[in-house]
Amino acid sequence: MGIEEIQEQALRLPPEARASLARALLSSLDSMSEAQVAALWADEAHRRDEELDQGHATAVPADEVLAHARARRK
Repeated sequence: MGIEEIQEQALRLPPEARASLARALLSSLDSMSEAQVAALWADEAHRRDEELDQGHATAVPADEVLAHARARRK
Protein backbone atom coordinates (compact mmCIF):
# COMPACT_ATOMS: atom_id res chain seq x y z
CA MET A 1 0.00 0.00 0.00
CA GLY A 2 1.47 3.35 -1.03
CA ILE A 3 1.40 6.65 0.82
CA GLU A 4 -1.27 8.07 -1.52
CA GLU A 5 -3.60 5.16 -0.81
CA ILE A 6 -3.02 5.45 2.94
CA GLN A 7 -3.71 9.19 2.77
CA GLU A 8 -6.92 8.67 0.77
CA GLN A 9 -8.17 6.13 3.30
CA ALA A 10 -7.20 8.32 6.25
CA LEU A 11 -9.07 11.29 4.78
CA ARG A 12 -12.24 9.16 4.63
CA LEU A 13 -12.14 8.64 8.40
CA PRO A 14 -14.50 10.61 10.65
CA PRO A 15 -12.97 13.84 12.07
CA GLU A 16 -12.36 12.33 15.52
CA ALA A 17 -10.48 9.38 14.04
CA ARG A 18 -8.42 11.66 11.77
CA ALA A 19 -7.50 13.80 14.78
CA SER A 20 -6.46 10.73 16.75
CA LEU A 21 -4.37 9.48 13.83
CA ALA A 22 -2.78 12.92 13.43
CA ARG A 23 -1.83 12.99 17.13
CA ALA A 24 -0.29 9.52 16.88
CA LEU A 25 1.68 10.42 13.76
CA LEU A 26 2.92 13.69 15.24
CA SER A 27 3.96 12.05 18.50
CA SER A 28 5.95 9.49 16.51
CA LEU A 29 8.09 12.35 15.25
CA ASP A 30 9.02 13.43 18.79
CA SER A 31 11.63 10.69 18.97
CA MET A 32 13.49 12.01 15.92
CA SER A 33 16.77 13.84 16.31
CA GLU A 34 17.09 17.51 15.38
CA ALA A 35 19.20 16.48 12.38
CA GLN A 36 16.46 14.14 11.16
CA VAL A 37 13.80 16.83 11.56
CA ALA A 38 16.00 19.38 9.77
CA ALA A 39 16.51 16.91 6.90
CA LEU A 40 12.76 16.38 6.60
CA TRP A 41 12.15 20.15 6.51
CA ALA A 42 14.87 20.55 3.86
CA ASP A 43 13.21 17.84 1.77
CA GLU A 44 9.83 19.53 2.16
CA ALA A 45 11.27 22.92 1.18
CA HIS A 46 12.85 21.36 -1.90
CA ARG A 47 9.56 19.66 -2.85
CA ARG A 48 7.64 22.94 -2.49
CA ASP A 49 10.26 24.81 -4.50
CA GLU A 50 9.93 22.27 -7.31
CA GLU A 51 6.14 22.65 -7.25
CA LEU A 52 6.55 26.41 -7.66
CA ASP A 53 9.10 25.98 -10.46
CA GLN A 54 6.84 23.55 -12.31
CA GLY A 55 3.78 25.78 -11.95
CA HIS A 56 1.89 23.27 -9.80
CA ALA A 57 1.65 25.81 -6.98
CA THR A 58 1.59 29.56 -6.70
CA ALA A 59 3.26 31.70 -4.09
CA VAL A 60 1.16 33.96 -1.88
CA PRO A 61 2.81 36.98 -0.26
CA ALA A 62 3.19 36.61 3.50
CA ASP A 63 1.20 39.79 4.22
CA GLU A 64 -1.80 38.33 2.35
CA VAL A 65 -1.55 35.03 4.22
CA LEU A 66 -1.33 36.81 7.58
CA ALA A 67 -4.23 39.15 6.74
CA HIS A 68 -6.36 36.17 5.76
CA ALA A 69 -5.45 34.32 8.97
CA ARG A 70 -6.24 37.36 11.11
CA ALA A 71 -9.60 37.81 9.37
CA ARG A 72 -10.51 34.19 10.05
CA ARG A 73 -9.74 34.57 13.77
CA LYS A 74 -12.33 37.32 14.19
